[in-house]
Amino acid sequence: MTKMESLVRFSRSPVFRAGFFLLAVVVFFFGLTVPLLGPDEPRYSQVAREMFMRSDWVTPTLGGFHWFEKPALLYWLQIASYNLFGVNEFAARFGSALFGLGVAVCLFLVGRTVRESDSASSKIDLGQWLAMLAVSTLGILVFARGASFDIILTFPLTASLVGYLIADRSEENSRRAYTGLLAFYLFMGIAVIAKGLVGFVFPFAIVGFYHVLSRSLPAKRVFLSVFWGVPVAVAAASLWYLPMYLRHGWEFIDEFFIQHHFQRYTSNKYQHPQPFHFFFWVLPLMTLPWLPFFAVGVWRALKEIISGITLSRTDDDTDAEKRSLRPLMTFAFAWMTVPLVFFSFSGSKLPGYILPSVPAAIILAGIAAKRFALRSQGREAGIKITAVAMLVIVLAILQFALPSFADNDSVKKLAAAAETRGFAGTPVAGFLTINHNAEFYFSGRLFRTEEGRQRKLNGPADIPPLLRENGGEPVLLILRQEHIQHLNKDPEAVCEVIETAGEYALAVARPR
Repeated sequence: MTKMESLVRFSRSPVFRAGFFLLAVVVFFFGLTVPLLGPDEPRYSQVAREMFMRSDWVTPTLGGFHWFEKPALLYWLQIASYNLFGVNEFAARFGSALFGLGVAVCLFLVGRTVRESDSASSKIDLGQWLAMLAVSTLGILVFARGASFDIILTFPLTASLVGYLIADRSEENSRRAYTGLLAFYLFMGIAVIAKGLVGFVFPFAIVGFYHVLSRSLPAKRVFLSVFWGVPVAVAAASLWYLPMYLRHGWEFIDEFFIQHHFQRYTSNKYQHPQPFHFFFWVLPLMTLPWLPFFAVGVWRALKEIISGITLSRTDDDTDAEKRSLRPLMTFAFAWMTVPLVFFSFSGSKLPGYILPSVPAAIILAGIAAKRFALRSQGREAGIKITAVAMLVIVLAILQFALPSFADNDSVKKLAAAAETRGFAGTPVAGFLTINHNAEFYFSGRLFRTEEGRQRKLNGPADIPPLLRENGGEPVLLILRQEHIQHLNKDPEAVCEVIETAGEYALAVARPR
């Protein structure tokens, strides 16, 4: 037996599979303790903390003011984790990591659902192949580590669509078919609690587009399931939407649906403009290191769809593997395309918006990678080595690069310095800047406007009035280091910088 044969044999063994997925679990949960990054992680984690402190699972607040931008599923996961692990960064991200692994489990079920009659295909289990690619794909690895809503939406959408796929490939009126349809509607409702109306729009649009591309009608059981399935989805979504509406009425409708759904989609009100083609290059980058297989998978899916349109029903398709995989490729192409096109027309674009397309991209890449691997043992071993290498590289980045970056991006160091210097309860304002990271690390201490936004001082002349508002007691100022030179320009106040972190600094201001 050659070394290559030994390597391939080992890579197919239960020991390798167990070791690989144990490594994946370690990577998904390793390093979740670094400081919260960017503007969103701290705000969402603080919203959950305020709900947790009030024992309120309904009304999101930030700084004590209503915060109706997003629905509650992420906050619920964070509240549950706060109960288990305390209020900290690991707990804030724990649910996201679980949902990232949940996507891989769903894709494993996709592979197990596909029954291939080609004996050569049985050498590589498609379910394990898709799961392996999922846990080593850049988009999933990145967003499963963040306390944000993108992976929180992606998992229930994936579970919903996998449920439909299982139902579509099951025998008429079988228990498996109805279980799949129940999952389709139930997780659809959960997706609505994850990020709003797209939880309803995407599953129906994707299934509809799939049947258009397949030139087929859904089974009779699918049409009949609408009468019981839609109520299931609505009931699931109502777990949060109904008490929110009963408690807040039009305020909730206006801010959540009108402003943060329709105005966010149709305008650039929230300052995230990008060109129409933005997601057409973001999505491929999210499939790294499997981008070549993704490109091949998309090309083959298009060929299969076109050949399905031009092929007459009387033509004899004798390729068993193609007959088995063609519906899956068509479904994955529809799944990938609907969010891609939908968000490309949005007036507001952020990279995470396209994450619901990534599981479908992994399916297309996984099928292409599997076919590539079947041609030689070396290719199979090479793909598995790439997956292991990706996880090892990510682990190294988490250990050696991310901590210093997070320390410089976050104000956690500034909050610790304030506590050390005896300013643990001193109120905080922004000086010539707003820092959303401070929402979590200076919780309950931020000066706010009447609308609930963080207070920003526009110059040195604003410092003395703030001190008088605070009864002549010191206040803390968060500012960029480039603005330190402006601190002591007002004769009524004296300011001292007590700590710096990255591009920010923390100063204490007192009456002169």
